[in-house]
Amino acid sequence: MNTIDLQKAALRKQIKKLKSLQTEPERITASNDTLHTLEKTTVFRSAKTVMAFWSMEDEVDTHQAIVRWSETKTIILPSVKGKILELRVFHGTDQMKTGEQFGIAEPESPPFTDLEAIDLILVPGVAFDLNNNRMGRGKAYYDHLLCATKAFKMGIGFDFQLLEKIPAASHDVRMNQIITNKRTTVIQF
Repeated sequence: MNTIDLQKAALRKQIKKLKSLQTEPERITASNDTLHTLEKTTVFRSAKTVMAFWSMEDEVDTHQAIVRWSETKTIILPSVKGKILELRVFHGTDQMKTGEQFGIAEPESPPFTDLEAIDLILVPGVAFDLNNNRMGRGKAYYDHLLCATKAFKMGIGFDFQLLEKIPAASHDVRMNQIITNKRTTVIQF
């Protein structure tokens, strides 16, 4: 392991511990605050097609928001297939099934391949920094996808995940903006 990988591994453990200290009511309140801030942005309000993520238990809870957003926007969700993310249109919770890799619910719709149609991608992360760097879980699923699109990339997380600086490698894709329950970074293109 190189130095950056070692730093990332240590930071993942640190953030995992902070997430475990968060109570469920705190997580829900912070999630709602984060999503409320997101919904007020011009980028979100003008987006017609949004790639979101069906949250895991330790992430900003996106489930109810995705259902609500799907009434007025095309919502795309990732589906893990081997080492890649396939994209699928969300058509309601009754059209979801448990994914093969991580047990995250995924749409059962056909693959969505029109990356140019996506206006905004909401990206989860383990940690972010004030320079809009993002650190994921270490599988590079999102990095591969984010390199292939020109959509606005918005990191979504809790405020304790937004640090002054995180370790970043040359292949790590920076976000255009990061939103937490307490702060928003400056938009970068």
